[in-house]
Amino acid sequence: MNISHLYQPRTSVQAHCSTAGETYFINLRFLLIICVVIGNMLEPVIRHSDVAHGIFLWIFSFHMPLFVLVTGYFARSNLYGPTGLKILRTILLQYILFQSIYSLLDFTVFRVQGITHSFFAPYLLLWFLAGHMLWRVMLIMMRQLSFTRQIILSVVLGLLVGSLPVDGVWLALSRTLIYFPFFIIGYHFGFERFAAWFRSYRQLLAAGLSIMLLAGFILADGSLNTGWFYGNQTFMQLGVDLWHGLVGRLAMYILQLIASLAFLAFVPWGSHYITGLGRRTLYVFLLHGLLVRTMEASGMFGHISSTTGVMLLILLAILITLLLAQPAVRRWTHYWVEPELPRYIRLKFRHAQRRYSFLR
Repeated sequence: MNISHLYQPRTSVQAHCSTAGETYFINLRFLLIICVVIGNMLEPVIRHSDVAHGIFLWIFSFHMPLFVLVTGYFARSNLYGPTGLKILRTILLQYILFQSIYSLLDFTVFRVQGITHSFFAPYLLLWFLAGHMLWRVMLIMMRQLSFTRQIILSVVLGLLVGSLPVDGVWLALSRTLIYFPFFIIGYHFGFERFAAWFRSYRQLLAAGLSIMLLAGFILADGSLNTGWFYGNQTFMQLGVDLWHGLVGRLAMYILQLIASLAFLAFVPWGSHYITGLGRRTLYVFLLHGLLVRTMEASGMFGHISSTTGVMLLILLAILITLLLAQPAVRRWTHYWVEPELPRYIRLKFRHAQRRYSFLR
């Protein structure tokens, strides 16, 4: 893969397209973090409400693929060199810190049963941090391959990971490999071509398709296996053989591509109020789990089964997202959410970068 274009001066047209693309994907990122919070708050009530179950599956049909795609899009300007290494060590520190915080609270305060407390088993939403590190390293190692070969190889890995005789949560290996193709798509995404194509009637058709998918998931009456949507279970855990597992995973890829494209119809194109909020989604992502765990421990989710209750829960999730995306939250929690490694450890990373050429 030729990456020289990343270091060449851009024309004013290219700069405009880049700025427009960044704005669009920042807007998308905020809409997706709303979906993440809604999904995590609906999960405890999906057993009691078909409406909640349908909305939950609709969200899970696109929000993780698109979040990975957005992450890949923003990685193309900082994948290599000192900046890329700094991002890797920051993600690693975030993972260690929040894996410890969530595990400690579950063990001492919330008394949650059945949780594996290990740095090799990412805690719930923290799988994304582990995955992000691996996506970056894998893409660096595949940089000599063309985009087509990268996609083919990543899809093959995503299909075959379900056949491994290990628990899918270990090292977040299942989700990491399953969603790796979306990271590659995001990294190579041509926004200007997409913006020219995805206009007018195509955007309207996509919006209609997304609404139809939502209605279909609700009408499915909770009959769909949510395990396929999580992406963290092997074929054995899903209760299928290798052949049916491969077909099912391939079908999920097709569904996720369609659902993701359809959801893009709701994303504002230009600068918007949510653009500023979208720059602070990391804070929402890492902090909202503490609030969800607190509400779950209080037992409030057990009293929600009606459609009205589900709608109020969604409204609460939106309010929580707006609250955690405020500048004040960033000021108060900056040193926790975006920590810096001690100086001597940073020197170790720099030594590793000089030693291993693939990091450059």
